[in-house]
Amino acid sequence: MAAAEPDLVRQPFDGWRAHEPGQHSELRIYDLERGSDSLLLHAGDAVIEAPNWSTDGRWLIVNRDGLLYRVAVDGDAILQLIETGSLADSNNDHALSADGRFIYSSSKNGHLYEIPFEGGVARQVTDEADGLLKRYLHGVSPDGKHLAFIGAQQTDAGVTYNVFTAAVAGGAVRELTHSPKQHDGAEYSPDGRWLYFNSERESVAAGHAQLFRMGVDGSGIQQLTFDDRVNWFPHLSPDGRWMLYLSYQPGTQNHPPNRDVQLRLARPDGSDSVVLVSLFGGQGTVNVNSWAPDSRRFAYVSYPIEGDAALL
Repeated sequence: MAAAEPDLVRQPFDGWRAHEPGQHSELRIYDLERGSDSLLLHAGDAVIEAPNWSTDGRWLIVNRDGLLYRVAVDGDAILQLIETGSLADSNNDHALSADGRFIYSSSKNGHLYEIPFEGGVARQVTDEADGLLKRYLHGVSPDGKHLAFIGAQQTDAGVTYNVFTAAVAGGAVRELTHSPKQHDGAEYSPDGRWLYFNSERESVAAGHAQLFRMGVDGSGIQQLTFDDRVNWFPHLSPDGRWMLYLSYQPGTQNHPPNRDVQLRLARPDGSDSVVLVSLFGGQGTVNVNSWAPDSRRFAYVSYPIEGDAALL
């Protein structure tokens, strides 16, 4: 474990998320077989978010201030900048292709981009022709041909957030849900049969998100969780056996940072849910799939504040 030593070749945009006084980011790894939770990187003042695990198991990919970084899982754990050309406003919605060749990322300008894993010029995948205001990436299909994302769309009822897919080649977009209720976190199952997501579509109380899945064509929507907590970001393990998700306290609106939250593990159908980790976090903790290729470990980010004994 080492402190962060960012290699800032390019200056990131201003106005990104900052820590509270005495707060820092911790990149951590949980091992299911051992039941152990270990610290990989203490990032100090750097706000890092949303780890992805590389397909070869060697790296974790995180974002910080609009830029993407890799961190070695074994060896010298420091932030190493990934070159992304002119793209310097990536947010915490990024994912890797199943073959490990590409990173896909959302930009604050509202579009989705393809970046070579080793770094290089970012290619814009989407364009304004789809009529969407913003696009928030969460999943890449196992065959690498489609991206699952949340599209913000202006309607007569206001701005809606629904599940869409985009073709990696050509960017053709398809809307899979059509509801005034918020959707988020759309992600493919490893076998390519399902899209998992969280939504308020069946909730009466505003903000009361639960977990769902549906066929990749938008058919057969199934609700998976039914509790009084607010559940976000379902992530299937590569072997398809487990679903990891972020769980907020009842009454939480949206997915804010700096909350007492839980990381829960369940079967892919939502059954047998258990609490693995209780932490101070939320936004940035597991926005994207952070499972290791071995399906035994996952990564996450906690945001403790020094001096508060109630925070982990």
